[in-house]
Amino acid sequence: MAASCIPGRVTVYTVPGCPQCLQAKATLGALGLPVCDVDVSHDPGLRAQLMKLTGSSTVPQIFFNDIHVGRNEHLKNLAPEALEQLVCMVKKEPVPPDAPPLPAGSSVECDERDRGENLKRSGLSGSRRRWLRGHRNSFTGTKLVDWLCREKGLATELSEALRNLILKLYSDYLSADGKSVDYKSMSQSPCFEHYCELAVQLQRVELMSLSREEKLAFFINVYNALVIHGNLRLGFPKNVWQRYRFFNYVSYLIGGEVFTLQDIENGVLRGNRKGVAQLLKPFSKSDPRLQVALPDAEPLIHFALNCGAKGCPPIKTYTPQGIDSQLRIAAEAFLKNDDGCMVDSVKGEVKLSQIFKWYKADFGGTDEKILSWVVDHMGSSQKKSSLKTLLSAGNVKSSGGRETRMESSHTTQIITAALKDVLFLEYSTASVMARYRSKAMAAKCRMEHVQQVMSTLSQMLHITWPMTQVSFTM
Repeated sequence: MAASCIPGRVTVYTVPGCPQCLQAKATLGALGLPVCDVDVSHDPGLRAQLMKLTGSSTVPQIFFNDIHVGRNEHLKNLAPEALEQLVCMVKKEPVPPDAPPLPAGSSVECDERDRGENLKRSGLSGSRRRWLRGHRNSFTGTKLVDWLCREKGLATELSEALRNLILKLYSDYLSADGKSVDYKSMSQSPCFEHYCELAVQLQRVELMSLSREEKLAFFINVYNALVIHGNLRLGFPKNVWQRYRFFNYVSYLIGGEVFTLQDIENGVLRGNRKGVAQLLKPFSKSDPRLQVALPDAEPLIHFALNCGAKGCPPIKTYTPQGIDSQLRIAAEAFLKNDDGCMVDSVKGEVKLSQIFKWYKADFGGTDEKILSWVVDHMGSSQKKSSLKTLLSAGNVKSSGGRETRMESSHTTQIITAALKDVLFLEYSTASVMARYRSKAMAAKCRMEHVQQVMSTLSQMLHITWPMTQVSFTM
């Protein structure tokens, strides 16, 4: 039966670039069912509707007519007989009145239409020639950015435009099963070239006037876009040393200042706190970028930043309007997964992602405060109830997840990466000489920094070793 002749409907609530959403739609498409894709990423009202319908704001959420199946894992775990019954129902029965309503339009569409009208009235558009070809009703990127600079919200508009381009690229080149991305083809896409041209304009953004909400949305969007941009240009870092360099040196020029991935995460979004295996805060007291940093660390950003690893959250676009709600939704989705939080009621044990170990200070600093934070940010579920019961009993013990138990070779790589950064990168002879004025003082300071690295890593990885003498020649 052709999909157009089927009276029923499968409704899937999704966001762009979500591997689980793509897997679900591919599964449903293979069953020959008409799939109505409802993108909830732009309209907060759709998120609220999804919460009301399902009790959850995570995606995908799947409905066969008016029957709620759940997420992609629930669809995959359906018994063959149950799945066959649902498919037959959709193919034979029309959509009932109490099925999830499809959005007729959204405030986002109105906003985009208004933006288009404003752009028309700006006088930017006209006839232009490039090489030997003429282009009607067009404008240059420079003139567009000049116009945006005169309008309120350049940073927000630009970061959303960059993220939307990345989302389009990601969706276009993500495989149907959501498990792989054709990065080679993506890097050769005209859309990626347009993205690179737009990214250059970040240097013209005015950051000082941004509100807390605008900073959160802007820098989260830019961080996630920069990770993918860096991967496309430089390739994926394959070991700890490469990852260490990637996040410390891949950067954008924003508002006249250079911001690396490390600067954005630990300097701006974490309120200028030391990152993992970092000795110093990203911004010194005299660094102009310190004025952009949030006054306090925002722990919810850890569930929105996508570093490109397998366990990272799906790519999303964040907006200043309702940013705190969006981040809470991201945290709820992360904690719902056993990789984020696993509760064993029998053993009285809670296993958390190593994010909570690496950034312990952001979540309260003690095991008790971390577990309390986790409970407060979990969605209603049996897992939350079990954790509450354990906390009430007072005999819960927490530990890192499986990924926190590192092999000795991995530990050595981390130590080597940190030491290399101290010895050969951050403290080159020129920079140290300028800072400490003499070779002897520079060598002494280097030695102190090496000792600090080892001390930091000892605490982080729970290892000890004898300290040997190290000498430097300059």
